[in-house]
Amino acid sequence: MRLNLVYNMATDVSYSHGVYKMQIVPMRDLKNTVEIEKRCAESGEPVFVTKNGYGKLVVMDIELYERTVKQLYEAGLVNESLAELRAGAALIDGDEVKKKIMARYGK
Repeated sequence: MRLNLVYNMATDVSYSHGVYKMQIVPMRDLKNTVEIEKRCAESGEPVFVTKNGYGKLVVMDIELYERTVKQLYEAGLVNESLAELRAGAALIDGDEVKKKIMARYGK
């Protein structure tokens, strides 16, 4: 899913799920990788890179990337489960599932 971004003078970035207070830098600033890395680490948020005024890249700290990928994966699992429930899958009690797993695999 591609986010449609709207930029204003205060560099707030609005997207379909909320607002980030982010840094937006032009492509030419990528030459200074140390500064970009510092911005990502200090803010804990992605840095948007623009070319000719349009968003082209997003640079982020690896920890933020890993958290984001994990959240997307988990959200996908939740959506998949909800779709199964809508399709008529039976809802199983969590304690019941734990007992079956313990019986089968021990501990």
